[in-house]
Amino acid sequence: MNRIEAIFATGKKAIMPFVVAGSPSIEDTESAIIEMASEGAAIVEIGIPFSDPIADGPVIAKSMHESLTKGTTPAHVVGLVKRLRVRVEIGLVAMVSYSIVKRSDWKSFIDRFAEAGIDGFIIPDIDEKDAVDVGAYCRSIGISFSMLVAPTTPIDRVEQLAALSSGFLYILARTGLTGEQSEMPDLAPRLEEIRQVTTLPLAVGFGISNASHVKCTLSCADAAIVGSALVRRMEESDTPADAAKQFVSEIS
Repeated sequence: MNRIEAIFATGKKAIMPFVVAGSPSIEDTESAIIEMASEGAAIVEIGIPFSDPIADGPVIAKSMHESLTKGTTPAHVVGLVKRLRVRVEIGLVAMVSYSIVKRSDWKSFIDRFAEAGIDGFIIPDIDEKDAVDVGAYCRSIGISFSMLVAPTTPIDRVEQLAALSSGFLYILARTGLTGEQSEMPDLAPRLEEIRQVTTLPLAVGFGISNASHVKCTLSCADAAIVGSALVRRMEESDTPADAAKQFVSEIS
């Protein structure tokens, strides 16, 4: 059982903050993750900056652009994970574009992160053919691999995506781009339908913005992923790590 599986095996609902590596700086990202771990975050999703973010709204896209402008590279994120691994016990999952993963050799990319201490990958733009090989390799070395499921994904397709995944399945709460929202959709019927075709834990993201949204999500999901609201708070604060700590305290 890897770390992600062990976290969900406790049966405790999970808070999963999303941060952009290098935003506002790598040092801020590291401090923020440590502080969020102290406030009850179970897993942190670390976004590796990409020049053309997939499905990300303006807040995260801007944060990624600024991180790239400051020179953040995957190598910096490997170093970040390595430093964090000796300081926190929480799960660390990388969100990364497949164009970055396959730029050289995808196995060596995954191996570098695995050796540093990453616990899983989310690769939102990977095609199914490549996901078969990448997902199998991740399972073989004991790290999770999570595919994304949209509200419009047919249930037979959901079953296929779940079969490619391990650790948890990433469920989009809504279509469109990431970003803060005022209302939450009724997730229960869709999640109940998905649970008929997979036993994987279900982590829900996209538009989860505050404590009320988190409570609603965790009434039927296994984890709530919160991104844009947290990224914005960190970007606007003079003390990003303190802002992250306060935010996780609020939503927990």
